[in-house]
Order: sequence, then C-alpha cells, then structure tokens
Amino acid sequence: MAIVIDGQNLTVDEVIRVARKGEPVELSLEARAAVKKARDYVDKKLEEGAVIYGLTTGFGKFSDTLISKEETADLQRNLIISHTCAMGDMLPKEAVRAVMLLRCNALARGNSGIRPQTLDTLLSMLNQGVHPQIPEKGSLGASGDLAPLSHMVLTLIGEGQAEYQGQILPGREAMKLAGIQPVELAAKEGLALINGTQVMTAIGINVLWDAQNLARTADIAAAMTAEALRGIKKAYDPKVHQVRGHQGQQDSAANLLTLLEGSRNAKDVNPNKVQDPYSLRCVPQIHGASRDAIEYVYEAVTREINAVTDNPLIFPDEDEVISGGNFHGQPMALAFDFLKMAISEFASVSERRSERLINPQLSEGLAPFLTKHGGVCSGFMIAQYAAASMVSENKIYAHPACVDSIPSSGNQEDHVSMGTTAARTAAMILDNAQKVLGIELFAASQGIWLRGERGIAGLAPATRSVYDHIRKTVDPVDRDVIMHDELVKFDEMIKKNEIAEAAERITGPLR
Repeated sequence: MAIVIDGQNLTVDEVIRVARKGEPVELSLEARAAVKKARDYVDKKLEEGAVIYGLTTGFGKFSDTLISKEETADLQRNLIISHTCAMGDMLPKEAVRAVMLLRCNALARGNSGIRPQTLDTLLSMLNQGVHPQIPEKGSLGASGDLAPLSHMVLTLIGEGQAEYQGQILPGREAMKLAGIQPVELAAKEGLALINGTQVMTAIGINVLWDAQNLARTADIAAAMTAEALRGIKKAYDPKVHQVRGHQGQQDSAANLLTLLEGSRNAKDVNPNKVQDPYSLRCVPQIHGASRDAIEYVYEAVTREINAVTDNPLIFPDEDEVISGGNFHGQPMALAFDFLKMAISEFASVSERRSERLINPQLSEGLAPFLTKHGGVCSGFMIAQYAAASMVSENKIYAHPACVDSIPSSGNQEDHVSMGTTAARTAAMILDNAQKVLGIELFAASQGIWLRGERGIAGLAPATRSVYDHIRKTVDPVDRDVIMHDELVKFDEMIKKNEIAEAAERITGPLR
C-alpha cells in the first residue's frame, strides 16, 4: 500500500520505509489541488509582469537583476547547472531516497509554485528507483542545501548521473530505461526544487533512526558487561530514577532490570563490593540523557519533514508572494549537533566499560586482557586501543557545526547554519559508536566465557539469548586471532540491529 503524502502528516517511520524498503509514494488529491492552485497563481503573476524574487529576478546577489518573460526557462536551467558544485563521495541510496521524498513532501503543501507534472516526475523517479548521484559536500545549510539538491535536479532534467537497477548511468539514459520523460523547468521550478533543508534532514533522519536502535543496543551491552563483572542491580531500582524524573533515565534503568532479570551473575547485593564504578552504576543517567536528546531530535525532525523550506513562498488565498528565510537550516543544525553529542556518549561510556573488562586491576578477577595465555597472547589489549581511538575521534566530530558560519553570495547570505555538516558528522560518529559498542560486546561475551560454565549458566534469559546469538558467528578467543575479522562481525550485528532483536526475543520490545 502506497504512502500518501500531503506535506503535513509524513512520519519518521514512513520516511525510513521509503528510504530503506522502497515503499511506493503517491500524492494526495488535496495536495494535488493545492499544488495546482499555487502554480496557477504563479502563472497569473508572470502574465501580470510582477517583480518576484526567483521568478522574474536573478538569485542571491543578483536579486535586483530583472529577467524577461522569455528568459525565465533559461533562468531556471542555468540555476541548476551553475549550482551543481557539490563534491566528495556520493550519498548512500537510502539518503538519496529520503532527499527525494522530503522534497516531494515539502512541495506538496502548495506553497512553492511548482507544476503538478514536475512533482509527478520526481515521484516517478522515486517510485521506479532512479536515484540521482548526489555528492555529500558543498552545502552551507542556507539557502538550504543548494548544491547537493541541484545534483538531484540534474537527473530530473536529463543531465548528470543516476543509479538505476544497480548501475550508474547518465541521467537521461536512466530516465529512458525507467520510462520517465525528463522535465524542462518552468518559472520558479528550479528554485522550488533546490531551496530547502532536505539533504541535511535526509542524512540526519537516517542517523536518528539508527541512534534509536543504538540506544537499546547500548543498554544491552551494559547488561552484558554487568554479567561479566558481577554488577550490582540495585542501582537500577526504579525508585532511584523516579525521584530524579528524567524519562530517558527511567527507560534505560527499566531496560537494564528487564535484561538482567533472572541473572545469577549480576545481583541486587554483592558482598564483595558496596557499589559499582560510574560506567556501570550510572548507565541509566548517562544513557538516559542521550535518550532524552534523541527524543528532542526526533520531535524537531518530525516538524521539519512536514515543513515548507523554500523561498519565496506562495500564498494564493492571500494574494501574496513572501520572500523569507525558511531555507535556513539552523533548527536542524542545532538538533543534529545535539544528536552528535548524544551518540558520542554511548561510545564514551562503552569504552570505559571495555577497559574495566580488559584491565586486570578492574575486571573482578577476569584473566588479564581477557586471555588465558597472557604474555604469549595479547588477547583484547589492542581492542581497547581501537575503541579509545574512535572515542577520541568522535570528540573532534562532535564539535558543533552550527556555531560556525561563513558569508556567501557577496555577503547577501551572511549567516549560514552548516546543518548538513552537522548531519554528515553525526553519521560518522554513529559509525564509530556502533563499532565501539561492538568491541564492548566482544569483550563482555569473552569475559562471560572466561567465567566458565557457571558464568554462562548464570546469565539472565535475555542476556543468554544475546550471548547465544553472538556465538553463532563469533567463537570465544582461546588464543590470539585476527581481531579485525571478529570485530567486523560485531559491527555488522549492531548495524543490522541483531543484538537488540536477540534480547527482545525474550523481553519483548525494550524501551
């Protein structure tokens, strides 16, 4: 069943389903009528000879240059051709599909002045799998994502390159194979297609989705480490977290108790120690704060995916065309910078838990560096180095992009958001965090194995399910192995959300 868009009711879940699962999309009848009404208004203003930014004037610093009616088509095409300045690696397909969907949804509100047939062509490209090649670098995040969105439009007009059925082809050839006729842009359409925040939002929404899954995986990794280090469960008592009142903290604590229910390794009281170190005892407070940050980002993104972010905006009922600044990416830049910090902290505390598992001074009697043959074998010694390296790298990426700005367009655009940089670096932090949590899970499962049959048998049902899933693909390390090969397996398990699924086969959906 197709997802119906109207510019107002798209959900994060629907974006992910279109981006990653290829679900079809169609325009609602109400939205189609609104788009046509706005376009009729634009055509009327053109006939009247009205002076309107982007319709009958140049762009940016050229906004005072009047364009004749005969030159409007050239104006729109030249806008796209000249703005295709993005560089770097190509965005992944799921990001490109999200970009296309979000642009269609923004145009569906009927405030942009695009022709219905142009919007239909972009929807056809999405539904038939014609994916423009969009380089990842080159956006200032205001006036929107001009450069990368221009690369999306190149394919729409039969230029550039696109991926179709697994092949990278010239845009016109990809469109022909899909049976789609390229568009010759009319007045306002080029600007309507590229003036917006859809690239930063598309990249960020994919990171956000995976960060929500990572939050559950982080709780599971902490529970596995608590099993290996004979953690104290009482710190996760709901009374402790209710009196502070933060929802994310309460959710994380509830998850930990659910995951550790029935464990004979982690207990309410440990006669050999009064309390655990912060990296175990304060998991709800640390993970929970990141969860609350992710929730804030989710709410901000939900608003943005249903926003009109181009300029100027068309209000046919009020007989107004207003030149504003909805293209400015600051709301998303701040949100994705916050997301970066939230994800970074999952990795930061995970690395500290890995250190406790590996360090013989901290590991509650586990073999030094988690090897039975210390000296001849180095065991997990350098795995901690790798985790520390990525955690440290995240500190660089987590520097907020939104506090930077550089003027452009002859100082007409004198404050920009760098929101797309925030989204891109959030993706880099996410990748590192997934790998760091994989190292912790590797070390925790090794620590449990080193406890012998008693340690394995003492696992809670949920953590035992995770342990058994790990053992399907990763054996315990008796003597040194090529660690990279094993760590890649953990990275893949986390990226595919297999760790959470293994736990939830026992617990049901975690919070």
